[in-house]
Amino acid sequence: MEWQPDEQGLQQVLHLLKDSQSPNTATQRAVQEKLEQLNQFPDFNNYLIFVLTRLKTEDEPTRSLSGLILKNNVKVHYQNFPPAVAHFIKQECLNNIGDPSPLIRATIGILITTISTKGELQTWPELLPQLCNMLDSEDYNTCEGSFGALQKICEDSSELLDSDALNRPLNIMIPKFLQFFKHCSPKIRSHAVACVNQFIIGRAQALMDNIDTFIESLFALAADEDSEVRKNVCRALVMLLEVRVDRLIPHMRSIVEYMLQRTQDPDENVALEACEFWLTLAEQPICKDVLAFASVDKHGDVEEDEAVPDNEQDIKPRFHKSRTVTLRHEGDEGEEGEESEEDDDDDDDSLSDWNLRKCSAAALDVLANVFRDELLPHLLPVLKELLFHLDWVVKESGILVLGAIAEGCMQDMAPYLPELIPHLIQCLCDKKALVRSIACWTLSRYAHWVVSQPPDSYLKPLMTELLKRILDSNKRVQEAACRYV
Repeated sequence: MEWQPDEQGLQQVLHLLKDSQSPNTATQRAVQEKLEQLNQFPDFNNYLIFVLTRLKTEDEPTRSLSGLILKNNVKVHYQNFPPAVAHFIKQECLNNIGDPSPLIRATIGILITTISTKGELQTWPELLPQLCNMLDSEDYNTCEGSFGALQKICEDSSELLDSDALNRPLNIMIPKFLQFFKHCSPKIRSHAVACVNQFIIGRAQALMDNIDTFIESLFALAADEDSEVRKNVCRALVMLLEVRVDRLIPHMRSIVEYMLQRTQDPDENVALEACEFWLTLAEQPICKDVLAFASVDKHGDVEEDEAVPDNEQDIKPRFHKSRTVTLRHEGDEGEEGEESEEDDDDDDDSLSDWNLRKCSAAALDVLANVFRDELLPHLLPVLKELLFHLDWVVKESGILVLGAIAEGCMQDMAPYLPELIPHLIQCLCDKKALVRSIACWTLSRYAHWVVSQPPDSYLKPLMTELLKRILDSNKRVQEAACRYV
């Protein structure tokens, strides 16, 4: 017989879920203690899945919270779940993956993925076939919910899915996903591309067997109206450039033109993915042959950082990383984006610190190292206009560009430095903190040239201003100056 909850026990769980949404600290503590007590009873998890999947008249936050508590229990205690409880939870997940609520569908998808990562992909043989079959459902919610769960599974278990341990389900899944690149729903198209993308870097054999179909399908989505689809297309092309450039070479001119357009996409997330393309391309031997240079200056929103008292976070060291490319000058790149006012240490915040402006500067850096002094004639007319512009935001971007090309274009830049270095020293006194900060960084990129000149010409005026900046009213400028000195 199917498990049914005791009505009194169900009301007790509902009351607990409502209390857990209270902002009161004492109430939260009491809820946590009660949860720990209830976890001693195996069928408590049945109540949690029941609230998530069956109580459709309850408010969505309460239902979703029930699922998230269950997810945490699965992560910690799943090995202790009685088989009947585990079976009930899995069946409820599959039977309700098409819930009308996007929040509940997403919660069920997270729960399915969490169960699968506990070794259940091998012992839940019906999971992948059922999810794949439900993709063909005429009910949108069922299709989208199944795709959402599959995307999470692909993200978390890509290597296992491409192994003999599961009898290589990708042989069926990859062709299935490719069919949905043409789906009428942008959300479904986005899921489909995101699922396949998980297997590019690992060169899954099932994807390599369908690589030409995949690339053709990506091209068909290039101008998709949905920004999430365009972002996933750009991400796919960047990864393909790294692992299957041979298949892209015949189309490279069109891809370069496309990436130039997408680097200027109105959606900054799309533009950032596209900008990663130039970083990856610069590492390929074909770069100079295929790339007709075009310069697009991008800088994100900036906000003046007013002098505020330092807190503990402000004086911790910061680290800046690209998601897909390890920069040779990682230590140097730290000062480019001083517009950020928060510098947290957890992974998510480190990733968000990598933005379109920094990616564009890093791309200029690596391209300058590829093209060397061939690049300078294209940049100089634009650079002069930027560096002496009256708008401080434009001027600041010019200083950033000047620093980004320093290593690659140093030889041909030398004749211009007697004019530019005094200008940069003057920028150390600019009323805008961002200009002062980026001037510190750019001057550090030309330090070798400065110290090779007579000291009275540039070094003494530079050190005089830098020492003032160490006492700057803005902590970001202080940090930039200290790094240089």
